[in-house]
Amino acid sequence: MSDTYVGSIDQGTTGTRFMVFDHGGNVIANAYEKHEQIYPEPGWVEHDPMEIWENTKAVINQALDDADLDAEQLEAIGITNQRETTIVWDAETGKPVHNALVWQDRRTTDRVEEIQEMGKVEEIREKTGLECDAYFSATKTEWILDNADPIKLQRSRPQDVRDRAEEGELLMGTIDTWVIYNLTGNHITDVSNASRTMLYNIRELEWDDELLDLFNVPKAMVPEVRPSSDDETYGSTDPDGFLGAEVPVAGALGDQQAALFGQTCFDAGDAKNTYGTGSFMLMNTGNEAVPSDHGLLTTIGF
Repeated sequence: MSDTYVGSIDQGTTGTRFMVFDHGGNVIANAYEKHEQIYPEPGWVEHDPMEIWENTKAVINQALDDADLDAEQLEAIGITNQRETTIVWDAETGKPVHNALVWQDRRTTDRVEEIQEMGKVEEIREKTGLECDAYFSATKTEWILDNADPIKLQRSRPQDVRDRAEEGELLMGTIDTWVIYNLTGNHITDVSNASRTMLYNIRELEWDDELLDLFNVPKAMVPEVRPSSDDETYGSTDPDGFLGAEVPVAGALGDQQAALFGQTCFDAGDAKNTYGTGSFMLMNTGNEAVPSDHGLLTTIGF
């Protein structure tokens, strides 16, 4: 057991890190690579999903090389990720149809105001625990489907993008889903990330058909939702792929929930704060989804 390790991918807002830990929790290797922040217009923030994937591969290889480890020595890989950032890609080619819309992106604010005027805010809050906001993935996915130039311009019918999404030929996901897909070929997310899309019912633990319809997101394109730790179902890396080994992807957590867990906030009332690209305060409320009277969000921890 002493010569096997666990790898952790931390795909963040400004860069991607890969760390290798031994059985005692000690850091054996650590590699980091920044990616470009793209600002097409004021208030718009994008990332290139292919750059993120290339950087992910690069930091994994660099960390293993630095520690003189073989990929076969990895017992498992875990993933943590910037939340809400949204990608839509072609299931056949694996290529994004547009840059990722980052959690900071505000281009769908007008659409959110339409939803608010429709009187849907309380329904959304009750089902998802979230405020109706451009921050989350629902309106980002809708915008990409309406503005996916690389596909729309090559085909004769403007509606063709949505037709393909209805058929499951286009897939959507947050960054964890994108990384899992590229590592394993499986279209999977975990409950913590799903709960940040504004499309997932946190009480029923399933994608909400009414919300999918409200935001014009075809159900065929959303990922399967799994527990945060599930080494049998996330899948494994391709032994013929860049790692040259079959390594289980054992779990995923949105970055803030991962920090909540990592700082051992296991009991109701435990709280922590993260100072990163933004500042985030999370408190464990136990097994009960506690609504806030003061604008706080209710979300799935793990």
